Amino acid sequence: MRQVVSWMAGACVGFARACVVVAVSMLVPAVWAAAVAVAIRWGAGNPWSWVPVLVLGSVGTLALSRPVCRMFRFLVATWTATDIPAGYRRAEPVVRMSTGYWWNGFSYERTRRDALLDQRWRIRWSDSATWRDLRFTGIAPITAGAIASLPPAGVAVAFLGFGQPELSARLVGVLGLIAAVAGAPYAWRSAEPVAVRFLRASPAMVLADRVAELTAQRADTTVAQAAEIRRIERDLHDGAQARLVGLGLSLATAEKLMETDPDQAKALMREARAGAATSLTELRELVMGINPPVLNERGLIDAVRALALDSPLEAVVSAEVPLRLDPPIESALYFGIAELVTNATKHARATRARISLSRDDTGTGTGTGIVVDVEDDGRGGADVRAGGGLEGLRRRLAVFDGTLEITSPAGGPTRVRMMVPCASL
Repeated sequence: MRQVVSWMAGACVGFARACVVVAVSMLVPAVWAAAVAVAIRWGAGNPWSWVPVLVLGSVGTLALSRPVCRMFRFLVATWTATDIPAGYRRAEPVVRMSTGYWWNGFSYERTRRDALLDQRWRIRWSDSATWRDLRFTGIAPITAGAIASLPPAGVAVAFLGFGQPELSARLVGVLGLIAAVAGAPYAWRSAEPVAVRFLRASPAMVLADRVAELTAQRADTTVAQAAEIRRIERDLHDGAQARLVGLGLSLATAEKLMETDPDQAKALMREARAGAATSLTELRELVMGINPPVLNERGLIDAVRALALDSPLEAVVSAEVPLRLDPPIESALYFGIAELVTNATKHARATRARISLSRDDTGTGTGTGIVVDVEDDGRGGADVRAGGGLEGLRRRLAVFDGTLEITSPAGGPTRVRMMVPCASL
């Protein structure tokens, strides 16, 4: 009995989805049908009456093509969890020049509004995704729309057949009802392969997006390297360099006072020795900030364990098997973990943290990779903000095609997952 009820529920859901697919697929054909009806009403014998019909149909098709494709992507993603990237060309920001004109990447305009309007239409006509959408609006009605229309058509045949007194008509109605019930759970499923086949981005569009992504990553890497160099220069100038200069002055003064005031010279030498020890400590910390020696000598796992021992949190580190990665990836993951532990201590007010490192053969989507999970018992509420530390961490991982996933509800706990593909595992 439960199986029958479940099957009937599936048939009802399938019937509703089939109706939705038909309605979305037939939006553009409905526009053309309305235009033809208007032309016939005006007078089909007049050849000029078809000119506004063609204009109306073309404008309606162009206006509905992108919304129809977006609705198809949404329906497929909601029903089957299949994500189809749109691949539309992104608009560059308009810039006001020193002359007062606005540059939109194509032409100069007097006002920002004119620049945006001109850019929008130029991108719309030059984007290959526009012609892909137009092609799909012509293919969808005769593929997914035609198949999905079988259950509604069967119901319509059954309704008309049962309304007739003849036995043959009622028999046709029964056959239509059977066809509708049997095909309802499956008719709508044709929307997925059709949408995947004709709505996915072309290789040229994928390549263009990849080039843009790599360009942005290169810019981020350049900015990060410049910031790191400035930090090192600032630390050297304000710390070790200043102390070494003071050390030299103290030694010079002590040399002059050695004969006239030995006690004062000894005091200056003691201060110089303390300053040298402090400078050595600062230089060691600076070197560790660039790349910890334990990371170079013993690898990522031991470096993370050493980091956990120095952390004020009660941190537990777990790893499935010893991992040895490429040095740039190890460095990025190490400093990512360090930043997450620091955030948990300073901002989330956490007391415990769990760090796990494991291999991943499928989750990265690009082959063998490494997965790092950092979880704390803090107050949560962490999110990626523009210009924030987590946004910077996400950009650093993106250089290696890595991803950053954050789950941090209010009240905690916070869980951050870093995934990086790596062929050296």
